[in-house]
Amino acid sequence: MRILLIHADRFSFRVTGETSVAMPSELQKAGSEGEVAECLVVFVAAEKGDEADIESVVNQVIGEILSLAGQIGIDHLVVYPYAHLSSTLSSPRVAVRLLDEICRQLQSHDDYKILRAPFGYYKAFEIACKGHPLSELAKTITPDRPAKASTEGGAESEALKAEKSLESEWIIITPDGEQVSVEDFSFATRPNLERLYRYEKSGTRTSDQAPPHIELMRRMELVDYEPGADPGNFRWYPKGQLIKRLAETYVSGLVIDHGGMQVETPIMYDYQHPKLNLYLQRFPARQYVLLSGQKEYFLRFAACFGQYLIQHDMQISYHHLPCKLYELTHYAFRREQSGELAGLKRLRTFTMPDLHTLVKDVEQAKEEFLHQTDLAIQCMEGFGLDFEVAIRFVRDFADQDRSFVEKLASRCGRPALVELWDERFFYFVAKLEFNFIDALDKAACLSTVQIDVENTERFDITYVDKNGEKKHPLLLHASISGSIDRILYAILETQAMRMTKGQKPVFPFWLAPIQLRLIPVSEKFDGPCKQVLEKVPYRIDYDDRDITMGRKIRDAEREWIPYILVLGAKEVAEQCLNVRTRDGAQRKMALPELLAEIEPQMKEKPFLRLPLPRCLSQRAIFVG
Repeated sequence: MRILLIHADRFSFRVTGETSVAMPSELQKAGSEGEVAECLVVFVAAEKGDEADIESVVNQVIGEILSLAGQIGIDHLVVYPYAHLSSTLSSPRVAVRLLDEICRQLQSHDDYKILRAPFGYYKAFEIACKGHPLSELAKTITPDRPAKASTEGGAESEALKAEKSLESEWIIITPDGEQVSVEDFSFATRPNLERLYRYEKSGTRTSDQAPPHIELMRRMELVDYEPGADPGNFRWYPKGQLIKRLAETYVSGLVIDHGGMQVETPIMYDYQHPKLNLYLQRFPARQYVLLSGQKEYFLRFAACFGQYLIQHDMQISYHHLPCKLYELTHYAFRREQSGELAGLKRLRTFTMPDLHTLVKDVEQAKEEFLHQTDLAIQCMEGFGLDFEVAIRFVRDFADQDRSFVEKLASRCGRPALVELWDERFFYFVAKLEFNFIDALDKAACLSTVQIDVENTERFDITYVDKNGEKKHPLLLHASISGSIDRILYAILETQAMRMTKGQKPVFPFWLAPIQLRLIPVSEKFDGPCKQVLEKVPYRIDYDDRDITMGRKIRDAEREWIPYILVLGAKEVAEQCLNVRTRDGAQRKMALPELLAEIEPQMKEKPFLRLPLPRCLSQRAIFVG
């Protein structure tokens, strides 16, 4: 940081315009004009590297100011941001943080009166310098700790710091409402619940092994690492992208049928937006920050802020509640630590279905919480996923409504791991999580529902009650599936565990990229095969490659294709197909019989066409 200290007979300023990094909050803190008689004017310019040790920079600046003020006997101080002192300026976010802390510490000294000029505005000023030996001093302040290149994102939010210091009590609640300490509970029938508890207690998200889904996602040509991007960002091949779109369509359908009104919001926001800046400190996630001109933006880590800003502008009465906004955020960004990145389980760019529900009071919040829990269970069952339940409460909330806690446990239909906090560190008082336990005994949160008691006030979201008065509603956050990327991780990990038991891996039929494969005994059956292709209304392809029958069947098995259809002279004569299924069964079936068997597997599930050439001879290879 560069500072210029001037002992002046008088000093005044007035704002004349906005720069590209102007922030309304600065005018609220400093005002648009100011004037003072004899004073010490402190011109300051924050520089790159100051963020390495903000505390030491502030302490040094305060020391210089108080030392000179004491020598010249001054009790009026002016803090004036002045970018012209340096050609290597810090980001606006760091500059404002330094200014705030310098002014806060100066104001803690009762002997001094402080005038602050706003950051980010053009200002006219007049100064009359005294002209004695101590009236003009320039200083360069450097952090005690040198700046280091960061690979892990910006400063931690207050919520992230709080998360590390959390102290809590863990209990088990059974579906019939019995509360048992974790030490007394028998995990014999729920070994994965014990794994979840051990994982949560360990406090670490890192792993010394690659989860098996990574090898599967590459071998199956679904998803792959992108070496040209930031770690934790992936390229999706046609089959993986198909699964992803099907999952998105399924989840969105459930939410919209539940009453979610679908919207779309920006992926980046002003870092210094007065409401959003406060919210960043309450959410346990690291942000990506980018610079546009001199203005900083952060990439969204959820759809929350966009929906808050829409809800702020909406006109809502008690008749509209519960009021549900939904967005499928194709691009959400969290700058996770590199040691925590693990394939599709934990990444830096992901797709998240986000539902935000406004409710009038706690009773309506609890009612809607139970409905959304049911929706999350339906979603997990639709993907064929097993899960363990974790519920987190602020103790006062849980104690005040034991019946709700018991209803929630009953709704989940299995023992739940419950964490009780004595204090509320975050914006929510209750949080439900459905956790998947993978092949390495690590947990990953999928579905979640939360009751938020802060953000409608922070963002001034209101509704009109039956008496015509404006009130702040409560807010429920929900993602009934969790991130779509993590759904595919859970499906692949589930199948990896089946493989270790000697069982064949399988996709749910509706999610299988290729649902049926037609294999001719020889090329002379090309005509009959094409007739079958035209009659099958599902994702079917045709292995027309010049290789052996055995190789074709093995390749189809490796792709986990639910139905392999072999057609030769005997099948043509009998007007049937030789059908092989993933359970090892092999039988003769007429085509109408086969389609009748398939139809129930597609009930209430979305369908998309095959995004690849139907003939395998025309198909590119994505992973060598």
